[in-house]
Amino acid sequence: MIFRMNIALNHTWVKALVGTVTCLAMGMVCATPNPANDLSAISAKDWNADKARHLLERAGFGATPQEVAQFARMTPTQAVQTLVRYQRVPDKFVPFDDSGSHDDGLEPFASSRPAATDLAKATGKSLGVNVKPEGNRRVQQVADRYLYWLRASRLETHRLGYWWANRMLTTPRPFQEKLTLFWHGHFATSEEKVRDYRKLYVQNETLRKHANGNFRDLLIAVAKDPAMLAFLDAGVNVKGAPNENFAREIMELFTMGVGHYSENDIKEAARAFTGWNYDKLSFVVNPQQHDDSPKTVLGQTGRFDGVQVIDILLAQPATADFIAAKLYRYFVREDLSPDLNQALGQLLRRSRYDIAAFMETVLMSQDFYSPASMATRIKPPVELLVSTYKKMALRSVPGIPDFNEQTDMLGQKLFYPPNVAGWAHGRSWITPGLLLARANVIYDTVFPPIDFVAPDRTPNGLYQIVPVADKLAQGMDVTTATLPEGKTMGEMSMSMQTDRDEDFNTRLASYHAWRKAIEKVKPIPRDTAQLDVSGLVRQASCHTTAQAVDHLLNRFLSVPVSDTVRQQLIDLLTQDLGTNDLKHADSYMEDALRNLLHVILSLPAYQLG
Repeated sequence: MIFRMNIALNHTWVKALVGTVTCLAMGMVCATPNPANDLSAISAKDWNADKARHLLERAGFGATPQEVAQFARMTPTQAVQTLVRYQRVPDKFVPFDDSGSHDDGLEPFASSRPAATDLAKATGKSLGVNVKPEGNRRVQQVADRYLYWLRASRLETHRLGYWWANRMLTTPRPFQEKLTLFWHGHFATSEEKVRDYRKLYVQNETLRKHANGNFRDLLIAVAKDPAMLAFLDAGVNVKGAPNENFAREIMELFTMGVGHYSENDIKEAARAFTGWNYDKLSFVVNPQQHDDSPKTVLGQTGRFDGVQVIDILLAQPATADFIAAKLYRYFVREDLSPDLNQALGQLLRRSRYDIAAFMETVLMSQDFYSPASMATRIKPPVELLVSTYKKMALRSVPGIPDFNEQTDMLGQKLFYPPNVAGWAHGRSWITPGLLLARANVIYDTVFPPIDFVAPDRTPNGLYQIVPVADKLAQGMDVTTATLPEGKTMGEMSMSMQTDRDEDFNTRLASYHAWRKAIEKVKPIPRDTAQLDVSGLVRQASCHTTAQAVDHLLNRFLSVPVSDTVRQQLIDLLTQDLGTNDLKHADSYMEDALRNLLHVILSLPAYQLG
């Protein structure tokens, strides 16, 4: 891993950096007193700017100094309710700008390329395309169309990631987006298997709609969600041959957690969900595929359907304990005692699974503002970048470098969770290598790369596709143009005929698919970060390098740095400017300030919030 820092780090600084990285990686982040575990509300007299900043960091994506000051002027009750009861806040919702890359002819989309082409050979049609009556490559258009949709859906999903990141950055309801992000990890589905950005968008809107509502409503909505039904193989969960994927995951990951059910409970619950499926973007129940016979789930017997099983799961004390603990660990801290877990579970049960009421109590609690909770959470990659943009006063997510590639490099790409369990959090986000990768990502935002190539306009396997396109443009026949580089006709065991007889050509299909996908899918805007660090320090009335350093530290960090580090930062800026007088350096200080900002945002302390 290369550390792209344009200053020479002295030995002391490097040693301190590596030492702190090691501390983080070994799990020694929180050398703080034992938490109070006190769920009683914080008093107005204890409310201040530091606590307001902490609330905005955890219940949102950080804040500017102006936003911190605004919330500090409120009472703690007003501040928490403004965030949690966000329906009171007007929201100028901008829906996703769909490129229109999908059409009904693609439905039902084949499970694989062989399935698509085999169907075409057997029936004369597949994916809305007729087979050629005669001639070479009679099902070429079917192969083209299958690969087209895989490419187009992936490109649209990347646009969807940008759309959502911009919502996180600009929304007047940050807690709604933070909860939506939490539920995205809890009810994890991925484009890799769903293969339909429209389903992911519908699910994202479902999570947003129910984010702070009743957990029962959310759970039922997700169980009927086309993306979840596709991800967990609802199509093969039928009477007489139940598929246990969804039943297992709803018990293990979505409600009770491991150890509170038997294998027989899973098998019986799977029968209750038989016949649940989707048609395009709508939930359907196929009565002939539903098993309506009696089932026994967690000691209860009846002719249960899926909703009735969900109610059985919600009635289990383990479910409230599990969901309460997961919310707490995400929004407060990883350390959770059994007694506090039990108290949180009781709180969620008493509220009848009202997420807003539960979170209001948690975010108002003494425990939330205790030393064990404040500035002890390692920021996940998406939150790290969005909060960075917000504190930089950016109004949109930069297109250079690519947000999706950056978050993917750090381990958390929107709409691509690693598996149905979602992302692991806490210390898993930090290793020495990942800390350096985080610094590199920040560097590329502060100093945008000049050799950037837009990934949404550059096909995967470019080195294979471009030669095909060039050779076809030169007038070569398809067989010759699609030969792998370095291969001859003889090596490919081909006849000497000009063009071989085949059902379809995969390399040609890949070229056609990418060309059509790039033609249909709108490009992601490619602006660099409109960063003005000079403007930030001028706005803060900074006159000296020491004041500039203090302002940027206070603006971006939740953890105070040592006097030694602070002085090193002041010396760095003063040396870069050739003076400690910002008025004198006003006409040329931007690059030096950006260099300083990159150093600050590369500190291990910046990873905590």
